[in-house]
Amino acid sequence: MAENNNNQQLQIELKPEVAEGTYANLAIITHSSCEVITDFVQMMPGMPKAQVKSRIIMAPEHAKRLLLALQDNIQKYEQQFGAIRLQQPQQPSPEGRTIAPFNIKKGEA
Repeated sequence: MAENNNNQQLQIELKPEVAEGTYANLAIITHSSCEVITDFVQMMPGMPKAQVKSRIIMAPEHAKRLLLALQDNIQKYEQQFGAIRLQQPQQPSPEGRTIAPFNIKKGEA
């Protein structure tokens, strides 16, 4: 991180292997009193097992900032490309919120 007295500037490095990204079509979100945990999962139709590809652990304050940033970006996306339509609403599970294109009852991580 580079800093000077008048202006703070953060330099972010994006390594090539990270820049490629990881595909996920399921997010399982759980929380405790001091952290929000999001598991990004890759599910394949007809396969009995799904694999967690990435786990992100955040403080609740950072998770709320992420929520606001996602809301802002989705709004901008829909203004440019049209409304995003969801095929069916997902119901929250007792363990946390699951967001997936498949009709599943429970995820395990």
